[in-house]
Amino acid sequence: MSDHDLQTAAWRLSPSKYLQQRPALFGIPTKPFSQYVEMRDGCRLAVDVYLPQIKEDSGRTGSTWPTIVIFTPYYRRFVTKQSDVDPSPNCGKYRDMFVPRGYALVVVDVRGTGASFGTRDALRSPKERDDSYEIAQWIVEQSWSNGVIGSTGISYLGAAAIFLASTRHPAVKAIAPLFAVSDIYKDQLYVGGVLSSIWAGRYNELMLSLDQDDRQTLSKFAYYGSPLLAGPQAVDNDVDGTALAQAITQHKSNCDLGEMAREVPFRDDAFLHDPELSLEVCSPAFYSELIPEDVAIYSISGWLDGAGYSNSAISRYLTLTRQPHRLLLGPWDHGARSNVSPWREQAQAQFPVLAEVLRFFDHYLCGMATGLEFEAPVHYFTMHAEQWQQSDSWPAYASTQRLFASQGGVLTQDVTQTNGQESYQVDFSVSTGSNTRYERLGAVGVEDYYPDWTQRQSDMLAFTTQPLERAYELTGHVTAHLSLTASESDAAIYLYVSEVLSDGTARYVTEGIMRVLHRDGVGRDPNYQASWPYGSFDRQSKRLLKPGEKAILHFALLPISWRFEEGSRIRISLAGSDEGHSPQVPHGRPPKITIHCDEGQTWFELPVKA
Repeated sequence: MSDHDLQTAAWRLSPSKYLQQRPALFGIPTKPFSQYVEMRDGCRLAVDVYLPQIKEDSGRTGSTWPTIVIFTPYYRRFVTKQSDVDPSPNCGKYRDMFVPRGYALVVVDVRGTGASFGTRDALRSPKERDDSYEIAQWIVEQSWSNGVIGSTGISYLGAAAIFLASTRHPAVKAIAPLFAVSDIYKDQLYVGGVLSSIWAGRYNELMLSLDQDDRQTLSKFAYYGSPLLAGPQAVDNDVDGTALAQAITQHKSNCDLGEMAREVPFRDDAFLHDPELSLEVCSPAFYSELIPEDVAIYSISGWLDGAGYSNSAISRYLTLTRQPHRLLLGPWDHGARSNVSPWREQAQAQFPVLAEVLRFFDHYLCGMATGLEFEAPVHYFTMHAEQWQQSDSWPAYASTQRLFASQGGVLTQDVTQTNGQESYQVDFSVSTGSNTRYERLGAVGVEDYYPDWTQRQSDMLAFTTQPLERAYELTGHVTAHLSLTASESDAAIYLYVSEVLSDGTARYVTEGIMRVLHRDGVGRDPNYQASWPYGSFDRQSKRLLKPGEKAILHFALLPISWRFEEGSRIRISLAGSDEGHSPQVPHGRPPKITIHCDEGQTWFELPVKA
C-alpha cells in the first residue's frame, strides 16, 4: 500500500488536490543573488535570495512577496562540477515548491557553516537564535519584502524555525518545523538517558566534514557525498573565494559534538567552560513560551523519525496550545525519505508533505481561502491498516488495555495468571542491526527497515500473547512498568514491540529505552507537555542499584499507530544493549536482569481503540 493521500477521506481537500488547484505561476531564477549580512557581533552570514520571476501571462504586477526563510548548516548552495546537478540538495525542495507560487525564499548558512563566518560553539547555539532575529529584520528592510515571514525545514532547519518564532519578531507569522527536535537531551542525544552513538559519532563526523570542506570524508555520506558537489558556494561579490577560504578556516575551531555531549550526561548539566550553556538552552523547547499567540505552527514527523523526534512533534503540539497548531504523523523515517511500512508499495514516500505546508502558509501568510479551517487539526497514518486517519485531539483516544508479563514468556490480560520470574543475561553484542530508525540521523540512505527483525528479536527475552481473536489498532505511547533486579549497579533496558504474524514472522512496531540509573526522576517541564511519562534525568535523582535490590521502571516507548491483525500475536522483547547505537551500560559488565512477574508486578499499558 501507499502513504499517498489520493484515496483517503481523512482530509476534505487532500494536499495533492490542493496542489493541483495551486499552479506554479512564476519562474525560478537560474541562480539566486547572494551576499553577506553582518550580525551584531560583526559575524557575516552568507545569504541566498530567490525571487519569483513574473511571467507575462501571470497577471501579477507587484514586486513584493511574502518570504520563507530557511536556516541551514548543510550548505545553502554547493559549487557543482556539472551544470545539470542541483547545487542545493538540501534546500532545493523549498525553492521548487514556494518560489513558483509567489514566495521569496531566503536561505542562510548558519554561523560557523557553509560560506558564513564564525564558529559553532554548540549544537544549535543560542547565538544562532539571536542571528535569526537579525536576518528577519534584514528581510523586512528589503525592497522585495512585503513584511510577512514564515519558516520551515527538516530537522536542524525545523528547529531553527522554532528559534526564529521565539524571537518574537513581528513579521514572523507561521512556522512549519518538519521532523524537528524540541528537547535535545530527551529526544535526540540521550533518549532514555542513554547517549546516542549515531549523534556522538557518525553525525558529528558529517558536520565536521561539512564545516571544514573535507570532501574525502564527506564522500561516504548520503545526500552530500556526490563527487559532483565541490564545496560551499561563495557569495556573489567574493569573486576569488578569499572570504570563503577565511570562513572555512574559522570553522576549524567549531565545537566537536561527540566530545561535548559526554560533558553533559545529565539533563541539568552545563558545559564545564560556561555554566550558562547547556543542552536545555540549546533546545527549541526552552523558548516555547516566548512564541507569540498569533504565530501558527504545523508540527510534522514520522513514526520512525530517528530517536525521539515524533515525541518532540507531539509534545510541541500539546505544549503550544495558545497558537493555531496542527500535527501530522506519517509512516516515515527522518525527513520522509522512505515509507517505512512493511506493507508499502514502494520505498519512496509518496505523500506530498510540502503541498500540505504550502496550504498552511497560503492560509496564514497570504490570507488565502484554503479551507484549512475545516480540516481536523491532527492527521496520522496507521501502519498495517495502511490508512490515514484524522482526530480533533491527541491522544487520538483514551482507551487502554493492560497486558501482564508472566513466567514462561507469557503476556496476558489476566493478572490472576501471573507468576514467577524471567531472567536474561545481557550480551553487549546484541543489536537491532544497521537498518534501523537511527541510521538516517547519520545520513545513511536506508530504505528497508528492520528486514531481519525475526532473527534480531530472537536474541532477547520475550513475552508473547496468544493469537489475537480480533484485529485492533494501537495508536499512541505504550507504557512499561517493570519490576526487576540486576546483578550490577546499573543497566540500560531496551523494550521492543513486535507483531508476530501467523506464519511466525516478526515485524518491528516500536521501542523504548530507559537507563536504570534514572528510574526515580519524574519529568515535569512546562515547556514540554506530554501525555506519557518521562524522566527528569537530573543528577539529583540518579540512583544506582544494589545488586539483587528490586527496582521499578516506569517509562513510555516511542509512539506508533499500528493495526495488529486477527491471528497475530503481540510480543514485547527486552534487551540490555543495542550495539552500534548506544554505549555499554555498565561498561564491560553485562548485567543479569531478572523480571519479576508475581501478582502483576510487570505490565504494559497499550493505547488501543475500543
